[in-house]
Amino acid sequence: MAVSLPNGIVLAIASAYAAALTVTAATNASETVLTVTNTLVAGDYVVFTSGWANANNRVFRVKTPTASNLVLEGFDTTSTTLFPAGSGTGTIAKITTWTQISQIIGCTSSGGDPQYQTYSFLEQNFDTQIPTTTSAQSLSIEIADDPSLAGYQAVKAVALTRATTALRATLPAGGFILYNGIFAFDETPSMTKGNLMSVKAGVALQGKPVRYTT
Repeated sequence: MAVSLPNGIVLAIASAYAAALTVTAATNASETVLTVTNTLVAGDYVVFTSGWANANNRVFRVKTPTASNLVLEGFDTTSTTLFPAGSGTGTIAKITTWTQISQIIGCTSSGGDPQYQTYSFLEQNFDTQIPTTTSAQSLSIEIADDPSLAGYQAVKAVALTRATTALRATLPAGGFILYNGIFAFDETPSMTKGNLMSVKAGVALQGKPVRYTT
């Protein structure tokens, strides 16, 4: 058993991507193997887009690359119901530059709650529920106001484009959480006497976060 504090977490936004590589095949395995003319190295982070809806808009780490294939670390595609065989073709794009968002005061998440369908048959006098999806998830980031910082400007730039952009949280105890979403940014700082001036960014997640413990 362990507990931890968020103190020391570093958030960084993807500020540059390489040209996408074509994925010609993807296996159904405990860690999927992609067939691709490979220029990546172990530890690179990539965004995967394919015919697998449950894989899209997610960020993964590259593992054991060769000249013709690579593994998406920890990405289990053994279920052919969730990941139909032969449908994993698409593209991967490497994140080439991360820019730290410094002076973060706080980061909170909302949404992601399980949703349920309630039903009852005519002959029953009680309701039953089954799980369906999870609610839309977003992040709210409060940043101490300083427009001269590179992270401030990087968030501002991606918010203007509304392009889906990766966000990486590096945890002080080890490991990473990888998000991918559409950013919004309010440049008008809070102005409360005695408190730090701050601005707020929001991230509407477009896919499930991916977490690596090391």
